Amino acid sequence: MKIGIITASLPMDTKTGLRKARELGAHGVQLWIVDNDLDPRNLTQSGREELVDYMASLNLERSALCGDIGGFTDLSKVDERIARTKQMFDLCVDLKTPILTTHIGVVPADPLSREYDALLGAVREIAEYAANRDCCFATETGPEPAETLAAFLERVNSGGAKANYDPANLVMSGFNHLEGLYALGTYVVHTHAKDGIAHSIAEKKEVMEVPLGKGDVDFPRYLHILREELGYTGYLTIERECGDDPIADIAEAIAFLKRQPGVER
Repeated sequence: MKIGIITASLPMDTKTGLRKARELGAHGVQLWIVDNDLDPRNLTQSGREELVDYMASLNLERSALCGDIGGFTDLSKVDERIARTKQMFDLCVDLKTPILTTHIGVVPADPLSREYDALLGAVREIAEYAANRDCCFATETGPEPAETLAAFLERVNSGGAKANYDPANLVMSGFNHLEGLYALGTYVVHTHAKDGIAHSIAEKKEVMEVPLGKGDVDFPRYLHILREELGYTGYLTIERECGDDPIADIAEAIAFLKRQPGVER
């Protein structure tokens, strides 16, 4: 398994962030492509070609693209968001990066509800668009149990419908991040290496993202299941969404992951 960094966690311009990722020892990056210079509405064809060449010069891979634009549960915005997500898959093709991750919104509990059916239709349309371009649409875990997401993806019934597994999101939502791996199984095509805690102290629940290896994610067991039991050989992409010094936290996370069995040094 290789180590990546999501560029949204690198508070600097794109090229500086790419150089920093390589300097820190990452094998690749997940490119954040929303409302910035890499947004498909802003990145020209020549700019796309230049980006591919520049990353090749750094010997830096693209683990995935991230196009989180607010999900697909708001019926007043769903058509616009579907169209925008399709543009992101056109960018995937140009950047030779077949995985796009995002949050789709909370999967409704009732599979017979109108809301469930609407979300199912939106995700199926996008997943089919992706599959026709040899790409996949990877829904990020967290808002609901992994078992619920797995059942939803099964109903989507498209080769383009996959999952981006974030164990910390599950931990912070109170779900089992290890059992969830078995539920989603071969749907997992990309992961976020992130840690978190969810503790109840007296009557107060403390939920917090923390540096890698300092939270409730059981990384030794989690990585063992990924690699040895599920045969996952993709990226562990570090995401650090808070903290006083995210760059230092990312550097420590890379060192932590490289000490784990099955992770490329």
